[in-house]
Formats: sequence, structure tokens, C-alpha cells
Amino acid sequence: MERFDLQGRWALVTGGAQRVGRSIVGELAAAGANIVVHHHTSIDEAQAAVGELQDLGRDAIALRADLGDPGAVRRLAEEAESRTGGIAVLVNNASNYLRTPWEDLDEDAWDLSMSVNLKAPYLLSRHLGSAMHGRGQGVIVNVVDWSSERPYRHYLPYSVSKAGLTCLTRAVARELAPLVRVNAVAPGPVLLPEGTSSSQAEAIRSATPLGLGTPTAVGRAVRFLVEDATFTTGSVLHVDGGRAMA
Repeated sequence: MERFDLQGRWALVTGGAQRVGRSIVGELAAAGANIVVHHHTSIDEAQAAVGELQDLGRDAIALRADLGDPGAVRRLAEEAESRTGGIAVLVNNASNYLRTPWEDLDEDAWDLSMSVNLKAPYLLSRHLGSAMHGRGQGVIVNVVDWSSERPYRHYLPYSVSKAGLTCLTRAVARELAPLVRVNAVAPGPVLLPEGTSSSQAEAIRSATPLGLGTPTAVGRAVRFLVEDATFTTGSVLHVDGGRAMA
């Protein structure tokens, strides 16, 4: 099957202003895509990313939305469509990572994790995936986590939300086939949380067969699923250095 040509097409990357999202943006732009950089509070980083993309000759815009607000998510989808003429690629990358020890777990933490990490990708997939299907082609990539298979202790809502996103990937892939492909990447330790101590970093490195990775590895995996994996849908590509099997 032919590659999915990104040249001149528009991609929306949630959380695309920094960290892993910024690497995904860079890889898709390098393949020729124009980019909608979604952000919530990282306005300076988003504008900087737009400027860099424009310097590369790509069209780019920054759109703000609180993914915890379903109305804002719908408006994000509508504005992205109207300002670009049609989104061809959706990358649901943004998520929160709330530490929630069992004794401190409450309904608010659960709701916030589910709304941002699971409901927002569902709503964006529903709106933009339907538009892609109507145009006859498109790609969705969800960023899940290896913890969806082996949950982290003290991160129960986060891990469950990512497991739900894995299921959503497969369910939407069935709904939108054969016109829209839907896959996921499951990163491992490619970017450690802020505040990670050197001893904690070493423990994570030692527990991962390939050591610590980089956000670039995730960006390249997303690009592969968009451009080259044209006979693949409903699949999860682990980019975890072997952590899930360790």
C-alpha cells in the first residue's frame, strides 16, 4: 500500500507545545505536515513552536483549550477544522499525570484523569474522525502508556484512563475502518517527571532493558504509524525500551 503523504496536510497534536508533544510536532512537520499546536497554559511555548515551524516553511497555528472541559474540546475540533480546511491527522498526546496514593484517592482525581486522558480523546476522535471519514481518509494516533498493562502504584486513575484509551483506540479503529486508521503508541521512560531524583532515575534506568529513551523515539514512532503503517489499525506500538516485559 502507498504511504500516507503528509505534504501540505494538517495535523492536530494535543499538548504539542512541549515535551513529548513537541517531538511529535517536529517529526510530522519534517515529513511535510502543517501543524495545529494545541496547548492549555503553555502559550509561550506554543507560540515559539509555531514560529519555528513557520521558519521551516510550514503553516502552523496555536489553539488553546482546556481538555477537561467538553465544550472547549468541541470548540477546539471545530476551530481546527474551520481554520485549516480539514484535519488529516489527529494525535491525542496531551494528558495529566496525577499522583494519587490509595489513601488520598478521591472522586475529583478520578474525574480529572478520565476527562483529560480519555473523554477528550474520545470527543476529538468523534468529531475529527467523522470529518476524516467523510473526506475518505485520515489517521488518528493515541499516546497511551505501558502502565495500561502494568499499572503504576499510586497512579490508579492515570493508569486506568490509559487502559481505557487503549480500548478506545481499538474500538474507534473498528468504527472508522477502512477509511481512517487508528493506532496508539505506548511510551515507557522517555522523559522523567519533574522532581525525579538521581536515585529514582537510576532505578528506572536499571529496570528498563534498553535504559532511558528520548521523546524523539516517540515522535518517530508516531510518524511511522501515520506515514508507513498503512495496513495497520487498532494496534499499539510499544516505545518503552522493553519496560513492559521486564
